[in-house]
Amino acid sequence: MHVFRSLAEIPSDVGTSIVTVGNFDGVHCGHRAVLAQLVKSARSLNAKAVAVTFTPHPTRVLRPEHAPQLITPDEVKLDLLAQTGLDAVLVLPFTEELRQTTAEEFAQRVLVGALHAVEVHEGESFHFGYRGAGSVVSLQELGAKYGFRVQVFAPFLYAGAPISSSRIRACIANGNLRDARHLLGRNFSVRSTPAPGRGYGTRYAVPTINLAPYPELLPAHGVYVTNLRVGQEVFQSVTNIGNRPTFGADSFAVESHLLDFHPLALDETTPLELTFFHRLRGEQKFASPDLLKTQILRDVAQARRYLGLRAKL
Repeated sequence: MHVFRSLAEIPSDVGTSIVTVGNFDGVHCGHRAVLAQLVKSARSLNAKAVAVTFTPHPTRVLRPEHAPQLITPDEVKLDLLAQTGLDAVLVLPFTEELRQTTAEEFAQRVLVGALHAVEVHEGESFHFGYRGAGSVVSLQELGAKYGFRVQVFAPFLYAGAPISSSRIRACIANGNLRDARHLLGRNFSVRSTPAPGRGYGTRYAVPTINLAPYPELLPAHGVYVTNLRVGQEVFQSVTNIGNRPTFGADSFAVESHLLDFHPLALDETTPLELTFFHRLRGEQKFASPDLLKTQILRDVAQARRYLGLRAKL
């Protein structure tokens, strides 16, 4: 999959394309359903399948005080989009100039001028252009004017409600990993590196790795059954997200206790991927570190039971 980061990077001989435009945070089941149809149409028409997205997320420019933490930062989003069969992704910097671009200017410059779109696929709630003035109705009118067809999709539903990035963010923020998994079509995960100066250790008889500060979306404070990929090796794990109140002053950490641990090479640049399966409990304050250690052992036992059952499914 080619990644273009400006209109200037798109080859003049790109040919015709089938295009969809969106933020695609999470690359969830609804996104993938639209992308699957887009790729199918592109193959049947001998055209390129192209997604157009933006960086940073437009809300971070338009309403920064309401900007969401991302389910999938740009690197992860592009990796997931590459798995859909797309030929290319155009990542447009969301600048002041782009913010002020009207719907018709966007259609002229991006959809027609740069990508030679013959079809555009969008959900029925799609809006684009300055102040979101463009809708699927105006997109269809622009298609009639500039020579591209528009395929409009009704919302994809789960449990009777539309699948959306905002709904998934709410599930994850509340620790509802089951619904998040169904909406995403996969388990929620985050990529990071080890916390600077931490490495790994055997505190409380359970080897641990702390993640470096992570600015995007994390599940609610609590204890989770997880997997932690360390480099190319995957460990079953129990992860605590929170402020570690047993030790007094708040000290936020994402701390994973590795099961069946063995020594391994690790430094502050080692890639980590933490995958969340199930929430065991909320964050608790214990009267002493010994009581916390006892609870950790209980958490580990519960996690092993959960992972054993999961392996049989």
